Amino acid sequence: MLRTAILRGVTADASPPTLRRSALAEPTVDPPARWVASITLASIGLWAGFFGPIQVLLAQQAEAIDASNKKEILAVVLGLGALTSVICNPVFGAFSDRTTLRMGRRLPWVAGGAVGDALSLLLLSVADNVVVMALAWCGVQATLNAMLAAVTATVPDQVPVHTRGRVGGILAVAQTLGVVGGTGIASATGSIAAGYVVIAVVLVLLTLPYSFGSRDLALAPEERPAPFDWVGFAKAFWVSPRQHPDFAWAWITRFLVNLGNALGLLYLLYYLQDAVGIAKDEADDRVFLLTAIYGAVLMATAVVFGIWSDRVGRRKVFVIWSGVVGAVATLTLGVVQTWPAALAAAVLLGIGYGIYTAVDFAMITQVLPGAEDRAKDLGVINIANALPQVFAPIIAGLLLIVVDAAGGATETGGDAFSVGYFVVYASAFAAAILGSVFVTRIRSVP
Repeated sequence: MLRTAILRGVTADASPPTLRRSALAEPTVDPPARWVASITLASIGLWAGFFGPIQVLLAQQAEAIDASNKKEILAVVLGLGALTSVICNPVFGAFSDRTTLRMGRRLPWVAGGAVGDALSLLLLSVADNVVVMALAWCGVQATLNAMLAAVTATVPDQVPVHTRGRVGGILAVAQTLGVVGGTGIASATGSIAAGYVVIAVVLVLLTLPYSFGSRDLALAPEERPAPFDWVGFAKAFWVSPRQHPDFAWAWITRFLVNLGNALGLLYLLYYLQDAVGIAKDEADDRVFLLTAIYGAVLMATAVVFGIWSDRVGRRKVFVIWSGVVGAVATLTLGVVQTWPAALAAAVLLGIGYGIYTAVDFAMITQVLPGAEDRAKDLGVINIANALPQVFAPIIAGLLLIVVDAAGGATETGGDAFSVGYFVVYASAFAAAILGSVFVTRIRSVP
């Protein structure tokens, strides 16, 4: 009997088996520090793979391909990549939920996603036209979202509810380190191709500790969801708002907050050049500095507020006010288009998003419909992260084109003021505030 229990509950590494016998059971024992460290490193590589290109390299590449149409190219590439993300995250999450390999149901997708992303980044490094650039970026999004779906699901798999705020805070720090590290690599390597190659190598190296010590839980064949069929598989992605209203409100609030964040960040390089007046050869370094400030503040707040949320047993109040602070940051960028204002906005955004990423993640794990579909349901939630990446470049691009065509630059006190970027950042403010308001509709989480 003990041997059967071990075979059903054993982890993927050589560490002693956990007390849980089923991959579907709620965890009750905190994972060891080495596991938290390994998932943190993998997350750093994952987010570097996303944001090194998004913050710097894709914008540079669009400009290198056709400087006169750089905004349109960037909007198309980012939009197609985000659409790929919307589809792939829940799909690969569902496949992960159904995986019954002895190594576990998450590890194959984490390791495979890292390797696939490295290959896609290598293709992106040699892209010299819009078609290849778009296809390669879609490959990056597909493989990174396979990895993200599995990494996200490991937390409710392995971490008890009462410490998810702390782990969520640590993963928020990891995300920030990945954003800062990826942006730093992209800014420091000296060429677009070298930036992609270095990010690919870093991602693979940082995924290795988790790959060899994942403690992943093997799913027994009898615990697997119903026999596979494409119709049932497709229907499974619909989570009824009537049956699971808190899940629906959590999705809506995350979508709105991330829409505001995406509107604020996707055109940051161009904003500094076109609205603030930073010279082109300095703008990359300024983006990195803003990202570093944002990251430092986020790391200073995420773990602290995550632990605070665990201790008081409350989530919503933290999520609500974090959205408000982030909204004020985006409005600052739109109203006061100066370099000092951008620095202040980076601090505010770091505070708001640091609290949000830690506590909102913990809240999300508490409104999942069931343990058997954790990765799929978290993938559906992650659509709320990815879908804004589809809409934000379209919305921002259209707003800038329309306002600029109507004469979007005016003189205010002797300085140029971009009405187009004001409208973009005002829209970001409105989305984030609305997202904070809707958090109050969640009933099952205090």
